[in-house]
Amino acid sequence: MKNYTITVNGTAYDVVVEERDGGAAPAAASAPVKDTPKSQAQAGAGAVKVTASVPGKVFKLEAKVGQAVKAGDTIVILESMKMEIPVVAPQDGTVASVEVSVGDAVENGDTLASMN
Repeated sequence: MKNYTITVNGTAYDVVVEERDGGAAPAAASAPVKDTPKSQAQAGAGAVKVTASVPGKVFKLEAKVGQAVKAGDTIVILESMKMEIPVVAPQDGTVASVEVSVGDAVENGDTLASMN
């Protein structure tokens, strides 16, 4: 078995590759990497991106465009594995865009909103 560290978009993932007859095959990875047209199309108006930390479905939008928020205020609530997971503002600012709607399926790393 061999251990590798792979960096994707600035995030490091530890990957273990197991040697098998006929070559190497991936045995385990810390997170899947998926690039979808939806994630490529999402380019918000603000300088600070608010992204999904887990794959799931948009359950509720807590903030609107133009709303002032403080660090830690909930912007979007995701539903994942029957849990409601708040996605919060990383810093004080104003919501510049909301890139999703209630019911949208999102992947880890997708942009949900942006802030200035």
